[in-house]
Amino acid sequence: HVNDRQEISEAALDSLKHELYELEQQFPDLVTPDSPTQRVGCQPLAAFRKVSHDVRMLSLEDAFNEEEIRRWEQRIQKLVPGKKLDYFAELKLDGFAVALEYENGVLQVGSTRGNGRVGEDVTQNLRTIDAIPLKLREPKTIEVRGEVFMTKKVFEQINVKQRENGLKEYANPRNLAAGSIRQLDPKLAASRSLSFQAYGVVGDLGQKTHEQEHVLAENLGFRINKHDAYCKNIEEVIAFYRRWMKKRDTLPYQIDGLVVTVNDVSLHQKLGVVGKAPRYAIAFKFRAEQTTTVVEDIEVQVGRTGVLTPLAKLKPVQVAGTTVSRATLHNMDQIKRLGVKIGDTVIIQKAGDIIPEVVKVLTEMRTGTEKGFRMPKKCPVCHSAVEQRPGEVAYYCTNPDCYSVQTERIGHFVSKNGFDIVHIGQKTVDRLLKEGLIADPADIFDLQVGDLAGLEGFGEKSAKNIVESVTASKRIPLHRLIYALGIRYIGDETARLVAQKLPAKSIGDFIAKGKKMEQADWEAIDGFGSKLAGAVYDFFHDADQLDLLRKLEKSGVILQHEPKHKTNKKVANKKFVFTGAL
Repeated sequence: HVNDRQEISEAALDSLKHELYELEQQFPDLVTPDSPTQRVGCQPLAAFRKVSHDVRMLSLEDAFNEEEIRRWEQRIQKLVPGKKLDYFAELKLDGFAVALEYENGVLQVGSTRGNGRVGEDVTQNLRTIDAIPLKLREPKTIEVRGEVFMTKKVFEQINVKQRENGLKEYANPRNLAAGSIRQLDPKLAASRSLSFQAYGVVGDLGQKTHEQEHVLAENLGFRINKHDAYCKNIEEVIAFYRRWMKKRDTLPYQIDGLVVTVNDVSLHQKLGVVGKAPRYAIAFKFRAEQTTTVVEDIEVQVGRTGVLTPLAKLKPVQVAGTTVSRATLHNMDQIKRLGVKIGDTVIIQKAGDIIPEVVKVLTEMRTGTEKGFRMPKKCPVCHSAVEQRPGEVAYYCTNPDCYSVQTERIGHFVSKNGFDIVHIGQKTVDRLLKEGLIADPADIFDLQVGDLAGLEGFGEKSAKNIVESVTASKRIPLHRLIYALGIRYIGDETARLVAQKLPAKSIGDFIAKGKKMEQADWEAIDGFGSKLAGAVYDFFHDADQLDLLRKLEKSGVILQHEPKHKTNKKVANKKFVFTGAL
């Protein structure tokens, strides 16, 4: 913070600080004066004049879920028994808090929070922000507090210039806004097009509620957030939170949660302050996209192509709204690159908010008890030898009949982008293999109601549903059949390219055309590299794979021909360019 240099994400930092805070709640005798929970921000830089805050600028404690926000209400309700609590909920801008002091309505001093009691005089930089009035609408001597922030649009424009000039891009709008205010040259701050919203008034102007502070600030000429809302109880706060968690991306600026404040100002003094944080207000943070946890073990999973994938077994933790206990480590090269060991504290995130992955190891938190990891020499499922093929990062199980390979392969075969057999999931595949009812994907099409109805957990109705969904899936477009076969490197889009290259009337026709193709023919397809071309070529020269295709045809699988789109002659043979933004 002192050097404006972010080492880990705000979400990960919040996660560590939150863990420390909860430990200190359990063991209050272990709280020390130098604990991060006992200070607000950081010591001010010597480059700026020091400013003392007459009323301390406090930070807020965090709540990360609905259970924690309800527990907060229960705690404060005990301190004011019999009082009906209502709240004012504000969008928590991901910005930089400042205090603005006015004398007879004229801006005199603008300062940072600093350590809460002493901040930095950044008046000249704050004067460059159009949203901060230099003169109030009324000649009041007053202090107004609020948030300096940068819009997403301005942030992107600045990063575009950084890219054009071959310079490093900025990490996020909050850090850039904070860094701009703490520059010694006001001209640089002025060039950053910063904005400001007020959230509080210090001093008695007759306000009885926190909501009225916002009205006062607006009447004096400040911008306030029009989305902020009065909530008559904690359930309305939670409803407000859920609504904005879904809508947050529609805003022109970043928010990372809500600030929830007891609306009745007369209760603030009664509720008081604990350490750095007031009891009467709390930051209700949105689900973290990154958080910290501990790698308790590293396990190995065997996929449909036989590839061994290391998985981190984690101390369960909430990230992006779900509990995560495992995260992919991809391969040994990634493990070496991250330097991850069993016992490490790590930062995890959900890639695309879906797949958990380890992104960083916090090596400074090691205790010396951590253990390194090596890829096993034998498959953890079938105990066959493991090999690393020349020129590849991956390790493979050498047994093509490995049970794990078979379950993953058949699970891929019946998946949505494959045959889309809705009543057969991975658990059912596992059960069918263990019962000996199937040995390969084609066996699925020979299943009868009588084969399934006798199994424990399978009734007549569920057995009939499975057989009906299998029968319905026998007609399939060629590109989905290709995807279902699980050819290495072939995904949904590349499967369509193969289907376009080999339009076929039947599976037999598809085999015949594929066998005639040379690797160079595959490499000539736009989007195909040598590895992808080699994988498809090898498929059509693998006797076991071709036998599977013939077995599918014998089981009644028929290629479904999708109707061709009619060509609009008015636009035929013309070129169009569409521009836009992702």
